[in-house]
Amino acid sequence: MTHRAKDTAATTTTTATAILESLLSDEGSADPFPLFEQARALGPVLPTDDGTLLVTGYPEAERLTRDRAFGILSGETREPTGPGVTGHLSRRIVGASLLETDPPQHTRLRSLVASFFAARRIPALEPLIAAAVDDLLDEMAERAYPSGTLDFMEAFASRLPMSVICELMGVPKEDRHRFRAPASALTRSLEIVTPPEVVRTADTAAAELVEYFSDLAARRRAEPRDDLVSALSTAAAGTESRLSEHEMLSMFVLLLVSGFETTSHLLGNALALALQHPLAADELREGRTPALGFTDEVLRLEASVQYAARVPLREGLDVGGVPAPLGTVALVFLGAANRDPRRYDRPVEFDPLRTGPQPLAFGGGAHFCLGAPLARLEASVALPALLRRFPGLRLAGEPVRRYGFMLRGYEELPVALG
Repeated sequence: MTHRAKDTAATTTTTATAILESLLSDEGSADPFPLFEQARALGPVLPTDDGTLLVTGYPEAERLTRDRAFGILSGETREPTGPGVTGHLSRRIVGASLLETDPPQHTRLRSLVASFFAARRIPALEPLIAAAVDDLLDEMAERAYPSGTLDFMEAFASRLPMSVICELMGVPKEDRHRFRAPASALTRSLEIVTPPEVVRTADTAAAELVEYFSDLAARRRAEPRDDLVSALSTAAAGTESRLSEHEMLSMFVLLLVSGFETTSHLLGNALALALQHPLAADELREGRTPALGFTDEVLRLEASVQYAARVPLREGLDVGGVPAPLGTVALVFLGAANRDPRRYDRPVEFDPLRTGPQPLAFGGGAHFCLGAPLARLEASVALPALLRRFPGLRLAGEPVRRYGFMLRGYEELPVALG
């Protein structure tokens, strides 16, 4: 390598490091897309000073999410950011779940719940979702009286997915109101950089959820029902149990949290985009735009999950021509890949009628999101119904972005019903 080439590579590496630091700031988390484009201009895969790879290209990201030569960055391999972080309950719960296990353990765990989320089974849930949507729209009208304003995230976006996932799991209706705060606290511990105080709050949330599901599992073992908690409680019981008690509780916690949190942000992001693009909202309201197409364009442009992390499982691998020796961490920026001009024309425009590859919002391969068909169905039922019920819906204040980079969405989305 010539001196000029070495200098160029060093400059690129330094720039990549600065981009990553900016992405992890409050400003970068709120609007990462200019930083993604700055990285993409230097190449679809960039190494930072410590060897971390920043992946912004669609083909490279798609390969990393599918290729079994790369595995999940688990709690066991993630550098702790505070004293004893890896020994915390929140880390143990996440580390034993589908989120942070690779085959064959991941395959075994997934097989126990896959039938509940099978694509052929999801359409049968549409009447349940539609009924829940109607009830929540009625409640929105009541809650907004007399001012006409409310927080969409609290009144609808958090309640619909919580209702649906709890129905599948078998959580009693009277308990469902209690989960939003601990679910949010637990997901904050999944950020690239996790301050110790965030981990401690996540530990408290994890303990609360573990205690609740330990009690519910005991009740379902005594009186089984046709729900997920009963099925997994049975699978964890007896001398030939197919999962441990810890794995069972981890599954309950992560199914609840992931089934709620990402769909909640999908709904909030979808409404925000609909309000920014009134013509597209009118077409969706009137049925001229397919609801699933609208939903998929939201997932492309404003993915609820912005990154996934992968590590090589053997020597000799590369990502887009950049070497990836053992110990390398590849940060796969799904939100950047979904705007790759090599795959999408007019990538920054919102076009619900767009054709092209499916966005990488739900990952891929063995770790493709189990609840993807359910999330898409919930949004495609809810959004047209919401816009038809409140055709004058508009923003009623400044939205508040959710803390952190990994999950992109709103903490508060104030609206006037019109």
